[in-house]
Amino acid sequence: MSTSLLTCLRITVLSKSPIIVRLARNFRMTATQKKPFEHLPKSVIPSNYILHLHPDLQKFTFSGKESIDVEVKESVNSVKMNSAEIEVQTASFTSGGTTVSSADIKTNAEEETLTVTFPDNLPLGTGQIHLNFTGILNDKLRGFYRSCYTAGDGSKKHIAVTQFESTDARRAFPCWDEPAFKATFDVTLVSPLAAVALSNMPVVKEDVQGDIKVTTYDRTPIMSTYLVAFVVGEFDYVEARDRNNVLIRVYTPVGKSVQGQFALDVAVKCMPFYADYFEIKYDLPKLDMIAVPHLSFGAMENWGLVTYRETALLVDPQNTSSGTKQWVALVVGHELAHQWFGNLVTMQWWTHLWLNEGFASWIEYLCVDHCFPSWDIWLQYVNMDFSRALELDALDNSHPIEVPVGHPEEVDEIFDAISYCKGNSVIRMLHNWLGAEPFRKGLALYLKRHQYKNALTEDLWAALEESSGKPVNKVMSTWTGQIGYPMLTVDVVETSDSVTLHVQQQKFCANGDNSSEQQWLVPVTVVTQSRDTPQTYLLEGREGQIVLEGARPGDWIKVNPKQIGLFRVKYSDDLLKRLLPAVKNQALGAADRLGIQQDLFALAKAGYSSTANLLTLMGSYGTERNYVVLSSINANLADLGSLFNHLPCYEQFKAMRRKIFSPILSEVGWEKKDTDGHTDALLRNMLIGTLGHSGDTEVIEKCREMFKLHSKEVDNGAGKLIPADIRGSVYSTVRNSGGGDEYEELLKLFKNTDLHEERDRIQRVLGCGPDAELRGKTLDFALSDAVRSNDTPFVIAGVAKAGWEGREQTWAFVKNNYPIFLERYAGGFLFQRLVQTTCASFVDMDKYKDVEKFFSENKAPSAERAIKQSLEGIKLRCSWLQRDGEAVAQWFKDHGF
Repeated sequence: MSTSLLTCLRITVLSKSPIIVRLARNFRMTATQKKPFEHLPKSVIPSNYILHLHPDLQKFTFSGKESIDVEVKESVNSVKMNSAEIEVQTASFTSGGTTVSSADIKTNAEEETLTVTFPDNLPLGTGQIHLNFTGILNDKLRGFYRSCYTAGDGSKKHIAVTQFESTDARRAFPCWDEPAFKATFDVTLVSPLAAVALSNMPVVKEDVQGDIKVTTYDRTPIMSTYLVAFVVGEFDYVEARDRNNVLIRVYTPVGKSVQGQFALDVAVKCMPFYADYFEIKYDLPKLDMIAVPHLSFGAMENWGLVTYRETALLVDPQNTSSGTKQWVALVVGHELAHQWFGNLVTMQWWTHLWLNEGFASWIEYLCVDHCFPSWDIWLQYVNMDFSRALELDALDNSHPIEVPVGHPEEVDEIFDAISYCKGNSVIRMLHNWLGAEPFRKGLALYLKRHQYKNALTEDLWAALEESSGKPVNKVMSTWTGQIGYPMLTVDVVETSDSVTLHVQQQKFCANGDNSSEQQWLVPVTVVTQSRDTPQTYLLEGREGQIVLEGARPGDWIKVNPKQIGLFRVKYSDDLLKRLLPAVKNQALGAADRLGIQQDLFALAKAGYSSTANLLTLMGSYGTERNYVVLSSINANLADLGSLFNHLPCYEQFKAMRRKIFSPILSEVGWEKKDTDGHTDALLRNMLIGTLGHSGDTEVIEKCREMFKLHSKEVDNGAGKLIPADIRGSVYSTVRNSGGGDEYEELLKLFKNTDLHEERDRIQRVLGCGPDAELRGKTLDFALSDAVRSNDTPFVIAGVAKAGWEGREQTWAFVKNNYPIFLERYAGGFLFQRLVQTTCASFVDMDKYKDVEKFFSENKAPSAERAIKQSLEGIKLRCSWLQRDGEAVAQWFKDHGF
């Protein structure tokens, strides 16, 4: 997501092995048998849709009519387009003043297609297809669907909203529902008089007819169907204009317009930033961002009308945490980047999804860093997207960034951490290798060249090659076309006047396997104790040598400074020994201290090194106070602890965590200081939660005290609110250490708040306690009407995190209620999330067999890869425990825990 281009020197190649990119061998398709799929024929092509829709928020249906301008390119008597869950009553074709009614109208539910047949072949050239149809406002969070909420007066309200990506525009109107069939859209909506009715473009006409209104919108730019959007409901809004005079509005629930101000401020900064960066002004006269109660994803980038979950857009000045504000800024930055990268230029087909999501997931950080430079967001990136990419892509059941996609059912499976996190990590590595300005110029060239069109990955590489003069396609095809990433094993040879680094690459595997022959073209960057100016090289073979300029014998040597290259580093014992003092005295920057720790942990987890030795090496981090580094250490220790939470040594593990983090909380304190920065608030919250769950009695008592005062303040104003920045950790600690009284008080707080962020904070911790009955109550609660359907998987995940008992209880609950989950979520992102959070953390081969058997007998649409990854995760965790469990337990004893 340096203004000067680093000179890229070539490594002396010691091994002539060619780069191996064998997709058939390295890419394991998750579905045992792919569904047959054919793209829509190009005999008839749409150019404009005149679309008229009338949603009924009482009956949860809609009626529609459309006239589609088409060009008949081949002599055919039938037209095939996409349609799902829509009933077409009439169809006709007009050309040259003559209208012909259809002879037959057929739908194929399996293919989700509509075929209209006419008595004779259609005349070549332009014409219009006219359709009248009806459909349902479903409750599946896809297509044209209904969402509900409780108004301030306690009444239940409904809205109509759309979610068309990837292939659900066909559930709102018959269309050519593939990204490459771009067209313009003239939309008219019929809605209740009191409702706000929105679409992609500004209103050009509004007619009032009794208690309804008919709203017509301006014609859209040429765009793909998945970007069309409509919303009908009651909302308030705040507005402003950006530097380029674009009208930006944030729509909020009624009475909550103040909660839209932060996102509005972010958007007002983001839009000109992107216009300058891409050298193209935003093409629409307005941008609406709207918070809706139910949305399957965090947000959706519909051109000119971006939809968000409430927790991804709304910020309450008193009750929103710093973490949530950061999340809102990142999500807004991501979706607004799509207005150019995805909307203006769109991928040709879903095979190239990563072009949209990987790029937007990178530049959101660039934009937020521009808006909030004190947030240290790029360092947090390393601990979020970058580390997640490395974790998932080490699995055998990963997939390449660029996945051959056929049937639309395959699309949902690639909305994952590979397309987003590995995609953006590769972009970040490329940005560093090419240099900031050549990279930016290449992006601008790509967008200008392909605006209002569709593009392939190769088109982006071609533009970047032109701007940089570097072999982008040759290098990057090794990163996008195959699973995984390399581990660089490094050692040093020193003489009195030279320091030479020996580098060898092999695929890093989560199971420690060394048999893969895969190779990558790897941009390798190095800094040393005597030279902090990075030296960048291109590793083109299995191994190579780098003569380090300016280095002295005995220097510490840091490979991959700032963790920009997408690879692990395995240092020789000597090189690692040199680095640890620089970690301890913080001569190395935070990103490098973070990266060394992350690589050491990953190597131990995979079996390339010892976990017990890792714990000893972690002593070098005793002086660490940086939030991001400590957060990574904490997460890695929690991962290790999950192996032991059913064993006696778990108490010793918790004692170790208390010893590490308790002194830091004493320094940071419970109260916000005037000198605190953004990450200090994040650190305080993390420390309280960690210590509370590690049995720190002082922390637990303090949390219980604060919770009682908070409840009194909410009840009658006689207490004190918990600061929003630590409220989540206090709630979690109280729930984990408490019983039925605390549980009921949390439920009371849940019911009495109308801020969804607060509800979400509470519902995610309800299941984390030790009481099986209350965990069961939480699981039932997750399926009740009190919890929004798009939140249910996250409430269930909270129970799964409650140790081994919570995992087993959750898994039994999911199996017993599987038909409900299948009906609600099948074929979508939330279904994958449900599978992963309930299955992946087991440390028991009997559970492996149980999970495997269950899914062999029960279908799981679009979750096949998630299931295989979960099963692989169970096996890996069992191996880790078997390999290192006794040694780690002994380490605890030897160190007095």
